[in-house]
Amino acid sequence: MSMINVFENHLGGHGKVTVERLLNEEQLNGKCGLFGKITVEAGASLGYHDHHGETETYYILSGEGVYDDNGVKIPAKAGDVFFCGDGSGHSIECIGSEPLVFMALIIKG
Repeated sequence: MSMINVFENHLGGHGKVTVERLLNEEQLNGKCGLFGKITVEAGASLGYHDHHGETETYYILSGEGVYDDNGVKIPAKAGDVFFCGDGSGHSIECIGSEPLVFMALIIKG
């Protein structure tokens, strides 16, 4: 049921990021843009991007990273939750030797 995409330099980041979409468009029912598991390989990043008309939440499952919340850098580890509001921007980078894995939820406003 899931759909897996592997990106190089995703959203202007660097290295390899894997996005596993856990729900399809029909299941998201127009209310969500994404419910998925994201894997950022060691040394890679998901580039800085803004959200308009939606919010995005990350729940860190494993690995170590740095979350950029509108220019403020915050350490990221398992159990952390990060929320990016409508009109805000964010990025995340894996700084550990193991991949950074997290759940991502985009809710349309």
